[in-house]
Amino acid sequence: MIIDLPTKIVPVIIIDNPETAKPLGEILLEENLPVAEVTLRTPAALQSLEIMAGLEGLTVGAGTAITKEQAEAAYHAGSEFIVSPALHRDVIEYCQRADVPVIPGIATPSEIAQAMSYGLNLLKFFPAEALGGASALKAITSVYPEIGIMPTGGITPANVGEYLSLPCVKACGGSWMVPRDLLQQEKFDEIRALVRQAANICSAS
Repeated sequence: MIIDLPTKIVPVIIIDNPETAKPLGEILLEENLPVAEVTLRTPAALQSLEIMAGLEGLTVGAGTAITKEQAEAAYHAGSEFIVSPALHRDVIEYCQRADVPVIPGIATPSEIAQAMSYGLNLLKFFPAEALGGASALKAITSVYPEIGIMPTGGITPANVGEYLSLPCVKACGGSWMVPRDLLQQEKFDEIRALVRQAANICSAS
C-alpha cells in the first residue's frame, strides 16, 4: 500500500503532553501543512497520535516504530502510515498484513535492494545529513529510479531545498518547525511561525 503524502515536508514531532496535540494539529491544518509524524518516543505518543488522527483533514503517521507491537498500537490509534528508522522485518511484515503503508529507514544501496524485495517503493533515508546529505542520496539512488525517498535527520530550512530538488525525493521529514522545547512550553505562536515558513517552502518547491 502506498501513502500519498499531502505535502513535501513532513513535521517529525515529539509530544510529551497529549494536551498539546490538538492545538498543534489545528496549527498544522490552518497553516497548510496538514501532516504529522508523531514519534513513538514518549509515553504520551499514542494518545497524542489518536487525538491528532481525529482532526479532519490531518494526515497522521507514527514514527520510530521499531517493534511489531508499536506498529500495531499506532495503527489502532489511527496512524495512517508507519515510519521506522531501519528495516525492521517484523514492522514491515505487520504493516503489510494490516494494509497500512510503511516507510522503513535505509542508508545503503544494499538496504534499498532489501526493501525492494518487500515490494516497498517509498523509503526513509536516515540520518540524511550524517550519511552525506543530498549529494550522497543522489549518488545512491541514481541506479534505483523507481524508488521514492523521504530523507530525515538534520534537515533544516537551509538545506531542505537541496533534497527537494532531487527527483527521488517525495518529501522531507524535519523537526525544526515543531521544536520539542517550544511544544513543551506551549509556545504556539512561535511554532505557528515556523510551520508557516515550512509551508511556504513547500509551496515554492
